[in-house]
Amino acid sequence: MPIGVVVRRAPGVTRWAKWSWKATDVLPGAGPADWTTLRTVDDVTYFHVATLDVDLHASDTEAYVHELQTRCPSLYIIMRADTARSDAPLRLVSVTASPYEAQDYADNGEDIVEKVAMPAAVRNWVEAYVARHHVEVPFVKRRRDRQRVDTTQDGIGDHRINQTTDVYRAPTTHETQS
Repeated sequence: MPIGVVVRRAPGVTRWAKWSWKATDVLPGAGPADWTTLRTVDDVTYFHVATLDVDLHASDTEAYVHELQTRCPSLYIIMRADTARSDAPLRLVSVTASPYEAQDYADNGEDIVEKVAMPAAVRNWVEAYVARHHVEVPFVKRRRDRQRVDTTQDGIGDHRINQTTDVYRAPTTHETQS
């Protein structure tokens, strides 16, 4: 599903940041765009940055279920600083419905991950996908084998040491030459 991303540019609140950037909205089914100005009010400007396709994957249905169960299901906008263009300081990397994927991007410390409320049309689409593809996997606690492993001491120490005491010490030169 194509999703357009709206980003707000507002004056920075510190002297070190001239502008403050924040993803504020998504536009389901939007057409292509490249930093199209939507509106300007005082010093605040809203841009339709770009439109990216959101793909759902059957292997990620657990993440979608987790997101749909939150109080306010959201889409995650991943942006990265773009120094190549002077007119566009941010580059849209991805739009995802998976909080797990968004966490992976947030962990690298270089990407900007914004959470935007999921529109009803997108929520219905994700819910239908989950209903069709999600398989609940029950949790199974792994148990130890009942085999006793403390009766023999195979593999303990260095095989070049011929004595039974202090098997963890390093072998001496005369012990390794035999």
